Amino acid sequence: MARTPDIEKAVEVLRTGGLVALPTETVYGLGANAEDPVAVARIFRVKGRPPSHPLIVHIGGAEHLDDWVQEVPATARLLAEHFWPGPLTLVLRRGRRVPLEATGGLETVAVRVPDHPVAQALLSAFGGGVTAPSANRFGSVSPTTADHVRAELGDAVDFVLDGGSCEVGVESTIVDATGDIPSILRPGGVTREDLEAVLKCPITVPSTSQVRVPGQHPSHYAPRARVVLVEPEKVVAEAELAQELGHQVGVFLPPSLTDASVKVHAVVALPASTAAYARGLYGFLRELDQRGCDLIIVSLPTEEGLGLAIANRLRRAAGPRPTV
Repeated sequence: MARTPDIEKAVEVLRTGGLVALPTETVYGLGANAEDPVAVARIFRVKGRPPSHPLIVHIGGAEHLDDWVQEVPATARLLAEHFWPGPLTLVLRRGRRVPLEATGGLETVAVRVPDHPVAQALLSAFGGGVTAPSANRFGSVSPTTADHVRAELGDAVDFVLDGGSCEVGVESTIVDATGDIPSILRPGGVTREDLEAVLKCPITVPSTSQVRVPGQHPSHYAPRARVVLVEPEKVVAEAELAQELGHQVGVFLPPSLTDASVKVHAVVALPASTAAYARGLYGFLRELDQRGCDLIIVSLPTEEGLGLAIANRLRRAAGPRPTV
């Protein structure tokens, strides 16, 4: 776990235009001074991320929100009050402190307050905003430990703050709060049901949006192995068939099938808890990559609660390929 000297070192790196990998409750982020266009541009180069894809600005508390955006509708204030710090990102009108390099050229900005003691300590000591997408190559599996960051980005990161394993394990929920009626642009760690309970109205999850946000690329969160989505009752049969056809198959085995014997290269027995599934999702994908799988067979969970975020990530990992 990061110590005070580590925080001081990370602050120094940020203030001199460097990149810091920092833990949040969702995934590890690749952070830069949000007001330094040159440092922000370096994030895109390190990740191999298209410059049109906006980043999230992390701030220390809801009381700082007005420093980074032009206006805050009442709905956004209410959501910030209930869910910050936490895995919720609000899209609002960009304030002058935010360079266009951080927003992909848009006049909107994504902002959140992370709920992790190391991230909070860093933001407090730094005294500014930190722009931080996930600390991995663009489109690949997000990191949930410091070792994941080091393995993927190596010395392209100037300093890695180790805050242990991420508690939530999938990225934040992104909500478009620019208008009167909010909508979910990316499902994540705050569930649709939680948002609806606070706002007391239905929240939509549109398949497309004019507002660009992180995680909308057709193929995202993807391991090296190809991910194939199948119906739950077909998981075992499809996995064994693919293995017979010469693939090195990894399979996500649903809790209802944990006692099944599956003749494939590698098996991940999924936890019964949706929260545990979300926390372990990216680690499971990395594990099957490391075990040499070239094909991963998985079924989508029920899209309730965190299941919506898991299903979203698995669809993106599978990319624009037909479901089996």
